[in-house]
Amino acid sequence: MDLRDDIAACRICADRFAATATRHSPRPVVWFDDPPRILIASQAPGARVHEAQTPFWDRSGDRLRDWLGIGKDAFYDRGRVAIVPMAFCFPGYDAKGSDLPPPRVCAATWRADVMDRLGEVPLTLLIGGYAQAWHLGGRQGVTERVAGWRDHAPRVFCLPHPSWRNTAWLNRNPWFATDLLPVLRARVQEVLA
Repeated sequence: MDLRDDIAACRICADRFAATATRHSPRPVVWFDDPPRILIASQAPGARVHEAQTPFWDRSGDRLRDWLGIGKDAFYDRGRVAIVPMAFCFPGYDAKGSDLPPPRVCAATWRADVMDRLGEVPLTLLIGGYAQAWHLGGRQGVTERVAGWRDHAPRVFCLPHPSWRNTAWLNRNPWFATDLLPVLRARVQEVLA
């Protein structure tokens, strides 16, 4: 069986998800082939992605594609773009309706094998604190990692989550749009050419 099939069949979090406020079943969203030109290492699917079974199939995806300067055709071409979250399933909501963090067991079970399969990827985007911590280690926060983008470019770019909840962060950090995004877009075009 293929690694992607193994992940798609995974149910290790079934009891955990059944105990959330959403009481949902695992539905891993597996979106990679090899070798990709871009790796998007993200957090975990949201509720809409869980239903659609397509990563970033929501307003966050619209914002992310805008940041990258590419359309849906390029973004969803698995031979060019791999989307590998820290957890392949929607973690659910807590009793207050807040997103639960990606279960660590998912990355512990699958991430090393997926990274080995993908090999050296020309461009890796680390979206959010969970992906940044796994790939880079250390104790820096998201803002510090994103602000230090030149330390890892042109192979790696740290990005905040493109959620609309981060609009205030984007407004407080205008350098993200003026300094980082033009360089990122140029790099995306270079690796996809």
